[in-house]
Amino acid sequence: MKALVKAEAAAGLWLKDIPEPEVHPGEVLIRVLRTGICGTDLHVRSWDAWAQGAIKPPVVLGHEVAGRVVAVGDGVDIVDVGDLVSIEGHIVCGRCRSCLAGKRQLCPNTVSIGIDRDGGFAEYVAVPSTNVWRHRTEIDPEVAAIFDPFGNAVHSALAFDVLGEDVLITGAGPIGIMSASVVRHAGARNVVITDVSPERLDLARRMGAVTRAVDVRTASLSDVMSDLGMVEGFDVGLEMSGAPAALHSMITTMANGGEIALLGLPSSTIEFDWDRVIRSMLTVRGIFGRQMFETWYEMSVLVQAGLDISPVITDRFHFTEWEQAFEAAASGKGGKVVISWE
Repeated sequence: MKALVKAEAAAGLWLKDIPEPEVHPGEVLIRVLRTGICGTDLHVRSWDAWAQGAIKPPVVLGHEVAGRVVAVGDGVDIVDVGDLVSIEGHIVCGRCRSCLAGKRQLCPNTVSIGIDRDGGFAEYVAVPSTNVWRHRTEIDPEVAAIFDPFGNAVHSALAFDVLGEDVLITGAGPIGIMSASVVRHAGARNVVITDVSPERLDLARRMGAVTRAVDVRTASLSDVMSDLGMVEGFDVGLEMSGAPAALHSMITTMANGGEIALLGLPSSTIEFDWDRVIRSMLTVRGIFGRQMFETWYEMSVLVQAGLDISPVITDRFHFTEWEQAFEAAASGKGGKVVISWE
């Protein structure tokens, strides 16, 4: 089969012919239809310091996956051949305190698909049956492929009560834009999103969920707040960029008692304004991944209820065009990039 492999400890990826994966007891074999490119995949391609510490080549990348089940291993009774499924990319141990308490997203023994073991940038992928989400209603495979980042957006957006609240989102990447759609759907009053990419801010506007899309190079949040009649600050903040300036601007514009969810990963240590956090009595919560599988239920319900995230997919490529796909994803100008393996 064809697969996109991190074959060497060096910059780059390689499209190779490799054997189809074997299906072990408790696993399912999936014929991959679509995969999305994640920022993690870009780090691995460039072979930066993070990737060098996280990856042991060779490994097939890809954890944003949708496909059809074509075979099931012994003991599998929760999914059937022919089912359209998405993949939860974190394999947990099932034995630690967090797993036994139903908090699998906190498992300290997590193994990542597409990082620690072969992933879905391939024609076929084998994963534990407990890591597939079966779509029980009709859904576009492209949308099913981005359920992983959609889950990050939903988990972050619903970390705090947003009904009737003013929400600030820093970072108009695909997850930030999807988060805006979620908080609007959940009843937020004003939804303000910031970035420095005109293209992504335009995409946020076209999605129709934001009150304001703000280029922070040319406009200030204080002016936006004044225009919206906000006198006390934002109630909820979703930091999606990992940029120090974005986090600082968020902290300074939060209302007393405001709540902040941090999803964006910084490239280096950020100096934190703890004085402002304490004096403003802010709550700061780190978010990583999704709740397994409560967030997946929430995603499916949101889609069934009419939340359309498909416009966030702006670029589509065949797997033979993987180099163009990765360049599009690395440009920082568009939304999600999806690769077809059909």
